[in-house]
Amino acid sequence: MTRIMLNWAIVAPALFLLTACGGDPSGSKNSPDEAPAHQDRHDHGKGGHGSAQDRAEPHESGDHVELSLDDATTAGIVLGKASSGRIVQSIRLPAEIRFDADRVARISPNVEGVVSRLYAGEGDAVKAGAALAMLTSRELAGLKADYLSAQTAEKLAAAELQREERLFAQSITAEADVQSARAAHDAANARREAAENRLHAIGIGHEVLDELDTAADGVLAQAYMTSPIDGRVIRRSVSLGETVGIGNDPIFVIVDDSVVWADIAVYKEDLDRLDVGLPVAIRQERGSLLADGTIAVILPVIDEASRTATARVVVDNSSGRLKPGQFATAHIETGEMIRSVQVPSDAIVDIEGQRSVFVPTDEGFEPRPVEPGERSNGFTQILSGLADGEVIVIEGAFTLKAQLEKDAFGDGHAH
Repeated sequence: MTRIMLNWAIVAPALFLLTACGGDPSGSKNSPDEAPAHQDRHDHGKGGHGSAQDRAEPHESGDHVELSLDDATTAGIVLGKASSGRIVQSIRLPAEIRFDADRVARISPNVEGVVSRLYAGEGDAVKAGAALAMLTSRELAGLKADYLSAQTAEKLAAAELQREERLFAQSITAEADVQSARAAHDAANARREAAENRLHAIGIGHEVLDELDTAADGVLAQAYMTSPIDGRVIRRSVSLGETVGIGNDPIFVIVDDSVVWADIAVYKEDLDRLDVGLPVAIRQERGSLLADGTIAVILPVIDEASRTATARVVVDNSSGRLKPGQFATAHIETGEMIRSVQVPSDAIVDIEGQRSVFVPTDEGFEPRPVEPGERSNGFTQILSGLADGEVIVIEGAFTLKAQLEKDAFGDGHAH
């Protein structure tokens, strides 16, 4: 890429000569219809009509920004030439943003009960272990009571076994009595373990069991639903007072969207061009970059309905910019090289829905519609609209676009 800084001490005389001859820096010539308007501008300047400030102010005529030399320099406008070069070829395929399946939690109740409290709603951020809802459950109260009863019976059986063993050691009781006490203790221990396991199965841990014998009235019936992951509640399907039970659809759905999947639909004819590790740029329809990454896996199945395979990119989404369900375009660099006209990607801007570059004229700058192609390493291929060696604005295109839109708005119309 040839890079030309706007040194107006050199460029200004050239622009003046081009202006006097009716030409412009890109080599194009004004049509006969444009010549009188062009001459009127110079006659106006020579005649002294209008202030120096008026002549220095940028203004727009049609889709054209008239910009003084000083203002262009101040604005940081930099010229360069479109040049032919090698660019990495890529293919564009449709993609859909999805939740990472390992970062989704669908939470259903483990016991039947009535929703007595709700601690989180849709949109709330929660931490792993945070309470989501409290149920009042007669079933849970019965299970806890069974555990306490079994625990008490085990303690009594243990005390009886110790007593019998002590008496047997003193030759006061028979060995059969010791064996009987030991069997009773083993049975009590088994009943306590069974009751404990039933509670573990519905999510009750030792931190709760160890406090049961000193728990306040009513606590035995309280069951808490908690979040297993950090994330955000995206669905809550219950209200206060509602009865819920085992087998219900998930009451809470929590997702961690700090990492998402971009699932790319790969047509059969493109499968041989893709491989794990190839770089991918996820872009919006208009071309702006959403995220980038590499192909993590290509699923070995072709969908019967769409006749496409799936290539998956695992994307960091800590900014929250990507939304699951969002559609995008995946630009996948295949490693194949092509030679074509290319320009810096920042030189291309949207002008009224048309991708364009700015080219210098004898009066300032005007947008030139182009058809962009592949992108690689900050450069974009130009398929049509620009020839090798043409002078364009390579820095400051957004400044010129803003000026064009400002002037169009000020005139009360858009071009």
